[in-house]
Amino acid sequence: MQILVTGASGQLGRAVVAEALRRGSRALGLGHAECPVDDAAWVAERIAAARPDYVVHCAAWTDVDGCEADPERADRINGQGTANVVAACRQLGCALAYVSTDYVFDGLGTRPYRVDDPVGPRSAYGRSKRRGEEAVLAALPGARFWIVRTSWVFGPGGKHFPGAIAARARAGGPLRVVDDQRGCPTYTPDLAAALLDLPHCDAAPGIWHACNEGAVTWHGFAEAIVRKLGLTLPVARISTAELGRPAPRPAYSVLDCSTLTRLRGRPLPAWDDALSRYLKEGGL
Repeated sequence: MQILVTGASGQLGRAVVAEALRRGSRALGLGHAECPVDDAAWVAERIAAARPDYVVHCAAWTDVDGCEADPERADRINGQGTANVVAACRQLGCALAYVSTDYVFDGLGTRPYRVDDPVGPRSAYGRSKRRGEEAVLAALPGARFWIVRTSWVFGPGGKHFPGAIAARARAGGPLRVVDDQRGCPTYTPDLAAALLDLPHCDAAPGIWHACNEGAVTWHGFAEAIVRKLGLTLPVARISTAELGRPAPRPAYSVLDCSTLTRLRGRPLPAWDDALSRYLKEGGL
């Protein structure tokens, strides 16, 4: 199988390329320099030249506060950029997985969000990613296209929460972490494996959720990181309001991944296990 990965310079894109190669597939990773997704002509040319069987679209602007300050750029990259990839894949007739986010929901729920729950993004980032989803959905039925929502991504390379907490903890703190947001940490190698399983699992086109098992607050996640590093630094609890970030964050963004679990015959591993593996592999 010939696989093309957009956003291959990001932490998830790198993990997808690595997993594809580990499985013996041919994989072409394109970063922003090689394939700026907001340039429709460039996208069409690069995808047509690669002639992939399967495109995993990881490219995105994920700076939530940056998107809030510049929603036009967010729409151009996350919304129109995805529409450009969709158009190129439709023209070529290849399969596509678009990586989306928990931010498409309003975050006011009290039970895990199912794939068919109503969306209601409250941030510019969430709205731009939803526009990307709409571009994929507009191509259905008739295409092997999947939207894969995930959350709280971490893994080798790039900036992520465990890395920030580890650096601050090793410097002696202080650590003040919000305790009123709950979600599902997701390890990039585990998510990459799920993304690459989709074409082989007879997955129905449409929306899927993929996160590591279990849910936790950012505070609980931080405590686990500090504990696994063998440190005893206290982690103070604060509220989202005290943090004072420009973009609204979902208070509750746990995703129900049961449909993917049934399809694959197994869930993604627990987030705590994923964190331990990351630490064991020298990630932090």
